[in-house]
Amino acid sequence: MATTATAYLTGFGRYLPGAPVDNDGIVARLGGDDPVTERIRRRVLESNGIRQRHYALDEQGEPTELNEELAVKALRAALDDRGIGAEDLRMLATATTMGDVLVPGFASMVHGRLGGGPLQLLSASGVCASSLAALDAVVSKIRLGDHPRGAVVASEVASRSLRQRRYDGIRAGMDAHFLRWMLSDGAGAVVVEFQPHPDRPSLRVDWVRQVSLAHEHDVCMRAGMTGAEPVVGGTWQDLSIDDAASAGMFLLRQDVSMLDDLAEAGIRQFEQLVDIGLVDVRHLDHVVCHYSTNVFRDVAFEALRRRIPTLDTERWFSNLETRGNTGSASIFIALEEAWRTGRFAPGETVLLAVPESGRFSFAFAHLTVVAPPAL
Repeated sequence: MATTATAYLTGFGRYLPGAPVDNDGIVARLGGDDPVTERIRRRVLESNGIRQRHYALDEQGEPTELNEELAVKALRAALDDRGIGAEDLRMLATATTMGDVLVPGFASMVHGRLGGGPLQLLSASGVCASSLAALDAVVSKIRLGDHPRGAVVASEVASRSLRQRRYDGIRAGMDAHFLRWMLSDGAGAVVVEFQPHPDRPSLRVDWVRQVSLAHEHDVCMRAGMTGAEPVVGGTWQDLSIDDAASAGMFLLRQDVSMLDDLAEAGIRQFEQLVDIGLVDVRHLDHVVCHYSTNVFRDVAFEALRRRIPTLDTERWFSNLETRGNTGSASIFIALEEAWRTGRFAPGETVLLAVPESGRFSFAFAHLTVVAPPAL
């Protein structure tokens, strides 16, 4: 196969488990109706702006689907959208915060359930930005000419870790309860090819950029350790499962005091892209941005208006309020909806933006809408 320098997104899929759950229905799934937890829940929900989300839990809070099942359903939706099968893929990259099992890797489990033929696999771990890390890997291999077609899927089932049984008997403050009322479940996928879709527009991948600022920032989002930094003998692997659970190591925690710094660091990373010419704000038609709360959106708009007084916020798209914060899957779930609802037209540009609070990292991708080849 001839080497090519171009990669295109040609198929889009998503999967959101169960019926939408509004703010009044969360407690039935996750529990936590004591007065202290209720106050925290209402406070978090008032600020994040999420009105409904999806959980892979039934009405009694019992799991209904595996994370790998969500991933496969999103992948099949993307493959159907493109009109191909799993046997047509040559590479699969997956992203998730926590898979269903410790070993094997998430990509292996997804491939085993998806089927198809032999594949190059990559399991990208981390938090929200792992989705674009997985995209970068597939795009790079296609640009090298190693594969004609691949797929990327990001999937999360956070709800299993957010149920009341994880919190019973543990003194948990805002750091442990914050993400409990922020995160939900879902999966999003894209098909990547070396040539555009033959019959309809595609999204050309112009570039993908990722940067970690972990050398400048402490851990912000964590699980599996006793404090804010891991120490020898103080991780979940050093204790029995019961002792680790009693110590609250399996709770997802967020240092909310660091989130303003995260927003400011994200703005600086965006400004650097503008300064070096990778983003031309005069010709940027759409921004699909993942953020966990509308507070971040408002901070971003305020900062960007100082740099770009003519900023049109209608260019920005997020479905946080109706689909929830699905971690690494959020950016592909939002992209699929924006694509499906006809927001993009040939010739327009799209910027994907994903901040990650784990230890402060950021990922961006620049896309251009291209018309199908002339017949």
